[in-house]
Amino acid sequence: MASITATILRRPVFLVGLVITLALVAIALLSLVWTPAPPAKMQILLKLKPPFAAGLLGTDQFGRDMASMLMVGAWNSLSTALAAVGVGAAIGTATGVIVAARRGWTETIVMRLCDIVFALPPILSAMMLGAFIGAGRFTAILAIATFMVPVFARLTFGAALQIWTRDYVMAAIGIGRSRSRITLVHVLPNIANQIIVQVTIQIGLAILTEAGLSFLGLGMPPPAPTWGRMLADAQTYLGQAPWLALLPGLAIALAVLGFNMLGDGLRDLLDPRERG
Repeated sequence: MASITATILRRPVFLVGLVITLALVAIALLSLVWTPAPPAKMQILLKLKPPFAAGLLGTDQFGRDMASMLMVGAWNSLSTALAAVGVGAAIGTATGVIVAARRGWTETIVMRLCDIVFALPPILSAMMLGAFIGAGRFTAILAIATFMVPVFARLTFGAALQIWTRDYVMAAIGIGRSRSRITLVHVLPNIANQIIVQVTIQIGLAILTEAGLSFLGLGMPPPAPTWGRMLADAQTYLGQAPWLALLPGLAIALAVLGFNMLGDGLRDLLDPRERG
């Protein structure tokens, strides 16, 4: 335990990312049970008040409390990102290990499909989905998850191919173990570290993508607060109330930075060569 703690303390990138991420998660969870004010409550007489003049972080153009909106926006952004990355990681990981085990024509078809999906950015995918099923959380999750699937499929496919060349896997094949059993017993446990790191990094990207979708009106519909829509609404008041754009922009930047730093730190901590 002492050696693990000492190793973590020598990783300032990991520590900073962990602190930012835990703070974001804590704020998001806290918003489910408490906010300084009802986030949808409008008080026109208090509109466009600067920080500390009305509430901790001021109010927006409708007199809504910015601190409360940012807190609820943290939950909306984080829950959407986690759902999208979870779906994408599950489907992509399963696809990658199956293709690595089967190879042949399966590999060719799946990899070409991944190339096609990569050619369609999540924003464009969401716009097309929104035209068919309407804008909303489900549209954002589906669009982001669709883009995540080939990311995890390629990662797990490449990592699994390396495991299939190891001596202990060859020995398992030699004694008649099935490919599905080898995948579950030998392949997945040995690539789990890489999947965990990739999940952490992709959550940050998903938060940024969700903010972009909300900015374009393709995220959660009003009155649910989202960081991206708060940025979009702030455009008209940049000169009069710059904090309306600064606060959600800073929240998005910190969230993405936190998850990226956490992912980089985990990659170093989980890599035996780095530990050595």
